[in-house]
Amino acid sequence: MFDAVCKFLVETFSADFAGWLLGETMSLTELSPSELLLEPIRADVLLLQSEKQVLHLEFQTQPDAAIPFRMLDYWVRLHRRLPDHTIRQVVVYLLPSQSSLVQTTAFQWSETYHSFEVVRLWEQPTEAFLSSPGLLPLAILSNTQDPEATLRQAAKQIESVSDRRTQSNLSASTEILAGLLLNKPLIQTILRRDLMQESVIYRDIREQAIQEGLQQGLQQERLLVWRLLNRQIGPIPASLKAQLDALSHEQVESLGEALLDFEEQTDLMQWLSANV
Repeated sequence: MFDAVCKFLVETFSADFAGWLLGETMSLTELSPSELLLEPIRADVLLLQSEKQVLHLEFQTQPDAAIPFRMLDYWVRLHRRLPDHTIRQVVVYLLPSQSSLVQTTAFQWSETYHSFEVVRLWEQPTEAFLSSPGLLPLAILSNTQDPEATLRQAAKQIESVSDRRTQSNLSASTEILAGLLLNKPLIQTILRRDLMQESVIYRDIREQAIQEGLQQGLQQERLLVWRLLNRQIGPIPASLKAQLDALSHEQVESLGEALLDFEEQTDLMQWLSANV
């Protein structure tokens, strides 16, 4: 979820992130995975390009030992597709860590050596994130001695944004990232909830949570029905399990009612023949 918020911010405020990470203001557009002419890129990878430069960004909440090789892999793929572009690769770690992995800036194996950049947000000056709208949600994760006060500063600047949609998206993104450090009640007393609920990213994440909840509920219902079947008619043969696993939510509910009258496996087979 936190990676998705960061990706959303970069895509929406690419000029702000270019100014921060590249030191120059430029317009960046997203590079399609199909442009790499290989397997699809990972969902948490963000590739942006200008006329002469590619920015490869990865946001991490936890250290990842696979990062160095992944950076090499993407550099080769990007260079093959865009040999005339300069490639900047940056890994941004969101949360403080004592792991040596957050200090690693290169892949090295035998004679192969490839370097990339690493940004540890907790070491970055807070002022850098309070000067651009798109960076405001990251301010609380910077080198601040008082996260609550920093959140209040960011909230005040978000309030001053004139465009309502931009304001709501920044507010929702700030709430989500602030959740890494502060408790939810405190965050909601500082940020305007009405703004957050209007946000595109807030609605997307809420919908995702609802879908995940429905999937979990369906899985629990399936498990209950399978247990009842085992009690009613004994172990289910493998030949029927595939059919049962493919049942829809409505079919599982229907089976849950019908199985109370089952006495043997043939009853289940007849039900499947009539309902699937």
